[in-house]
Amino acid sequence: MTDTTRKPGPDDGTSSVSTVADPLASADVRGGEHDHEVDGPVPRELLEAGPAAVDPTVSPVHDETANHTRVPVVAHQVRTLQTPADEGRGADRPGAGVKLATISRTGDLVFGGVTKGTAVLLVLLVAFVGIFLLALALPSILADQENFLTSRNWQVSGGDLRFGILGLLWTTVLSSVVALVIAVPVAVGVALSLTQYLPKRVAGPVGFLVELLAAVPSIIFGLWGLIVFGPFLGPIGAWIGEHLGFIPLFDPVSDPKSTVFVAGIVLAIMILPIITAISRNVFEQTPRDQIEAALALGATRWEVIRTSVLPYGRSGVISASMLGLGRALGETIAVLIILSQPAPGSPFTPSIFAGGETFASKIANNASEFDSPSKTGAYIAAGLVLFVVTFLVNAAARVVADRGVK
Repeated sequence: MTDTTRKPGPDDGTSSVSTVADPLASADVRGGEHDHEVDGPVPRELLEAGPAAVDPTVSPVHDETANHTRVPVVAHQVRTLQTPADEGRGADRPGAGVKLATISRTGDLVFGGVTKGTAVLLVLLVAFVGIFLLALALPSILADQENFLTSRNWQVSGGDLRFGILGLLWTTVLSSVVALVIAVPVAVGVALSLTQYLPKRVAGPVGFLVELLAAVPSIIFGLWGLIVFGPFLGPIGAWIGEHLGFIPLFDPVSDPKSTVFVAGIVLAIMILPIITAISRNVFEQTPRDQIEAALALGATRWEVIRTSVLPYGRSGVISASMLGLGRALGETIAVLIILSQPAPGSPFTPSIFAGGETFASKIANNASEFDSPSKTGAYIAAGLVLFVVTFLVNAAARVVADRGVK
């Protein structure tokens, strides 16, 4: 292969054409020591571009000492996965021996069935308790000669049933409300201190000690309240009765150390760990960017708590308070030990400095009288009312918590 090149002649106006040997003429473009092969005539454009255009593995720099390493070409083998439908077609096609792993859903089905069965079992258990209480209490309620909801009498001896729950309901609710009024501010303050003020190395031990109160048996709280705490609160109760006795709620009636006031404070100590733990968890979940934004705007620590932490955890604190109220409503031994029982036929008084009986203490104190279906039904009727009240309180706490999440 040759190339013609026009050269200038002796004078400016003439030129001659000479034949120049093409350097690629002797090159074997079909292979040689390279693996690339070109079929047919090589285009002139590639020849003019040089050997590197014909064979990309050839360096554009050519000298006698250059050694060009051949670029390996890796061949990729494509495997075809064999599906269960292709198992019977034989192994004459590529990838016939590869099988997909079998996915078993047995574990998911078993675990899902167990969890659903547990949930249904708990619902049935609660329904069974309610039906059991109603079935045993209904005959005694129908045979009651007094109004079951408005009477304060409790006479179940013999065949004449005259009983009501008004006094029991008032003492139960009053002691629980006193406990709630005292426990909620203290619990919220402790939770805020643990999450917003104290360093973590101090907040951990303090929180552990507060939660440790939940492990103390209720009988210990009852004995401590009767022997130690009641006499300590006696002068305080007498002072309140002396200055606020004109209010029926603070009228001094009985021994100051065995009153609803003492029982309410002991109940407040008992429900303090529940409210504190839940409130602490809620306050810890306050978005950090809200707190930092308030601090960046120049807010003080109290302003941060008032504008960011408390609004975010309001529903959690309310639900924790309702759960603590449910715990106080059902307390038995501590209230039974602390409260003094009023004499039969004594007039009703709404004062917190009076004695009384709650639903739980009434049932526990008279368990020896369960010698006949009529007597047993009367006490079970009181237990049914306590069950309904506690159920409603916990349901209200659940509703409040769900609204706060939304």
